[in-house]
Amino acid sequence: MTDLSRRSTMGLGLAAGAATLASRRARAQTPAEVKIAMLVPLSGPWARQGILEQMGARLAVDDVNNAGGIKSMGGAKLKLVEYDTQDSAEKAKDAAQRMIAQEPELVGGFGCWLSTFTLAATEVTERAELPWLTLSYSDLITGRGFKHVFQSSPTADRQAEEELPMIMDLAQKASGKKPTKVAFIGDNTASSVSFMKPMRAHVVADQGLTIVADEVYTPPLTDATTMIQHVRSGRPDFVVFQSTNVPDDKLLADKFAEFNMKSDRLPKIGGGGHWAVPELLNVAGAENLEGILVGLANWPGKRQADLEKRFMARTGEPWFGHDSIFAYVHVMILKEALEKCGVADRRKVSEAIHALDMTDGPALFFPDGHLKYDEKGRRVGAKLCVVQWRGGKPVPVYPPSIATQDVLWPRV
Repeated sequence: MTDLSRRSTMGLGLAAGAATLASRRARAQTPAEVKIAMLVPLSGPWARQGILEQMGARLAVDDVNNAGGIKSMGGAKLKLVEYDTQDSAEKAKDAAQRMIAQEPELVGGFGCWLSTFTLAATEVTERAELPWLTLSYSDLITGRGFKHVFQSSPTADRQAEEELPMIMDLAQKASGKKPTKVAFIGDNTASSVSFMKPMRAHVVADQGLTIVADEVYTPPLTDATTMIQHVRSGRPDFVVFQSTNVPDDKLLADKFAEFNMKSDRLPKIGGGGHWAVPELLNVAGAENLEGILVGLANWPGKRQADLEKRFMARTGEPWFGHDSIFAYVHVMILKEALEKCGVADRRKVSEAIHALDMTDGPALFFPDGHLKYDEKGRRVGAKLCVVQWRGGKPVPVYPPSIATQDVLWPRV
C-alpha cells in the first residue's frame, strides 16, 4: 500500500471515528427518557398531601408521553422518580441526598409540600444545581439567594398581606358588617411562622382589628380544648387557622363544633391545600366543615373542567384540588423548559425556567394565567385563592376568575 493510500485509509478511519463519537454524543443529548423527580411526604402526618401530588404528577407525565413526549428531544419520554420525605426535615434532607446520589441523570424536580421539608431539601438540590419547583409557602425558601429554586405559590408573607384585607372585604360585602376582632390558632412550622410574622407586625392593625386570642402549638396537635376555650372567651368575629395537616384540621373542626361554634355562628378560615382535601371530609364530616373558608395558593378553575373529569375518573377522587393541580403544572413547566432547551441538562433546564414568560400552556393552570419567575425564583403575580366548604365539597369563591359561587358569611 502506498503512503497516499495509507493516509487516505487513516483519514477515512478518523472520519468514521469522529462520526461515531458525534453520533454517540447526539444520542446522549437526546435520550429515550428524561428523568424528573418528585420528593413529597408519602408517609406520616402529611402523607395525604403527598399522595394527592403523586396523583397529579403521574397524570401529567402520562399526558406528556401520550402526546409524543419531548418533541425537541426526538420524542423522549418523561420518567418520574419518586422519593418520600417521611415526617421530618432531617428525613426530607436525607431523602434529597439519596435522590441526588441515586439519580445522577435528573434534570429537575418538585416538592416537598411542607415548607420546613422544602427548606431542608432545597439545600441539597441547590448544591447539585438541580432546578426545583415547589408549592411551599415560606418566604425563606426563595429568600436565600438560591439560583435553582422556583416558588409557584404566593409566599407566606405575601399571603399574610393579602388574606385579611380580602377576608374583611368578603365579610363586609356578604354581611354588611365590618369585623373588628380576630383569633389565631396555628402551629410553629416554617410556613405558619412566616405567615404570622407580618400579620402580628402590622396587617392586623392596618385592618383595624384586635387580636383576642393567639394560640401556637407544636404539631401534631393532641388536644385543642384549652385553645378553643381561650378563643371563645375572646368572642372574635372570625378565626384564622394556621395548622398544616389533616389530623390537626379535623381536631380543630370537631372541637369548635363541640363548643357550638360552627361556621354559621363563627366564621373560620383555614390556610393551605390540606384544608380542602377529601381525606378531611372523610374524617371530620361535611357538617363540621360546612362554611369553613380556605385560603390557598391555587385551585382548578373553569378552564380545567375537562382535566378535572379525567383526574376524577382515573383516581376515584371526588374533586381535583390544590395539591394535585400544582404537581400537574410543575410537570408541565419542566416539560416546557425541556422543549425550549432541547437537551437533558439540568443547568440548561434551570436557565429555561428562568426565561419563561407565558400566558398559555402551563400558565393556564394558574388563576392569574401568567407563568414567569422573578430573579428570586418567585412566580410573578401569584395571588391567594379562596374556597368554601359547601355541602361536603370545596367551592371556589375567590378570585372571580375561578369563583363559581359567592362567599357565605353569617349575618349575626
